[in-house]
Amino acid sequence: MNTRKQIILPKHNQLLEQMGENIKLARKRRKLTTIQVAERADIARSTLYLIEKGDPSVAFGGYFNVLRVLGLQEDVLKLGADDELGRKLQDLELLK
Repeated sequence: MNTRKQIILPKHNQLLEQMGENIKLARKRRKLTTIQVAERADIARSTLYLIEKGDPSVAFGGYFNVLRVLGLQEDVLKLGADDELGRKLQDLELLK
């Protein structure tokens, strides 16, 4: 299988890093250790470390399982929910 490395622009990489930091803070607020979260998410502790760093090489499923362990799985539904650009494009099409 040929795998490709995801290329993320620096300004977008900052978003991933912030997401990782948010996940780390959520874990710490719940007073859970990295070992506890990794075991419950069925991932390696090193993968959790990468998630908390916002590493783009980690599969989305890994991020989702960590969010699930933290009780934040519903936050995934917020992704793309407020599609301002899409609504503007749709409105432009309706004006034709």
